[in-house]
Amino acid sequence: MPRKRPSRKTHRRGDDWATLPKEQLLELPIRRLGLRGLGAELEPLVAELHKELAERGFTFRPHIWLSDEWFSPDGIPGFAVPFYLAHPRLKRLEQEFMLEVEGGTPEHCLALMRHETAHAIANAYRLHRRRDWQQHFGRSSQRYPTFYVPHPYSKRFVIHLDNWYAQSHPDEDWAETFAVWLTPGLDWRTQYHGWPALKKLEYVDQLMQELRETKPMLRTRREQSPARSMRITLRSYYRTKQTRYGAKHPAFYDEDLRRLFAASTPEQPLAARWLRRERMELTSTVATWTGEFRYRIDQVLKDMIKRCDELGLRVHSESPQLKLHAVAFLTRLVMDYLHTGKFRVRV
Repeated sequence: MPRKRPSRKTHRRGDDWATLPKEQLLELPIRRLGLRGLGAELEPLVAELHKELAERGFTFRPHIWLSDEWFSPDGIPGFAVPFYLAHPRLKRLEQEFMLEVEGGTPEHCLALMRHETAHAIANAYRLHRRRDWQQHFGRSSQRYPTFYVPHPYSKRFVIHLDNWYAQSHPDEDWAETFAVWLTPGLDWRTQYHGWPALKKLEYVDQLMQELRETKPMLRTRREQSPARSMRITLRSYYRTKQTRYGAKHPAFYDEDLRRLFAASTPEQPLAARWLRRERMELTSTVATWTGEFRYRIDQVLKDMIKRCDELGLRVHSESPQLKLHAVAFLTRLVMDYLHTGKFRVRV
């Protein structure tokens, strides 16, 4: 009798992978998810973006593809969107591993798309080379800083994305200003009245009127690092991403923690146990006010919990004031990292 060939496990087609158990799903390379186009999750938002551009009389449309993160490469009049936004199961996986989904709501996704569209337009029309563009935003060739110290009350920059992102680089100043200009229903002339940033918005308005029916200089449809070509597994993707966004271990001074958790009697609850119980609320509150990644904040909090365990610290009183002080302490550590790339301790 002929020998039977050994059976082979076949890859599920379509989005059948969405029903796999998590451990099996994590072993799949991203390219084998079969993500083609943008999918039903993103297409309505892209249509809304196109509508916003059309309402401004602008003929340019950026080409958009799925990749590992949000970015617009130099020399390409388009931008990439993270692959996990293309499917609800992938969004849930991102939430589980990173504690948030960047662009996970329609409002946030559109805000990011407006920002990236600005980069795509700058590439398409080579705006960086224009002297008037440089006079308003600076030189695009300026080196991107590893870390920057934002000035929250500065009126020289618009406010669109978190972390006062417009202040990080001339390219981001342009992108944030354009995004504010494009946002429908936003009366930017009134909102930014009296701000030096208004001159930039008026420049964008004038420039877009000049360019709106002009053919772009660059029209390539090239895609950089498309998801359909990514060999990395989902497990490796999240391992790498967690390493990248994880905070460096802060050098906690025991004095600070002992000041926060003053109790020393065995009858009082352990500080580490209290922090674990309040972990989600503390992380959420600090993320709201700093704009920092929840995963990074959570890593700092884990270090706090570990050190409290090692010191055997206890809670004196589970009062609202304690929670307020814990939020303030955690925020200080996170903001030190955001501004300097390292954690500082008061001297």
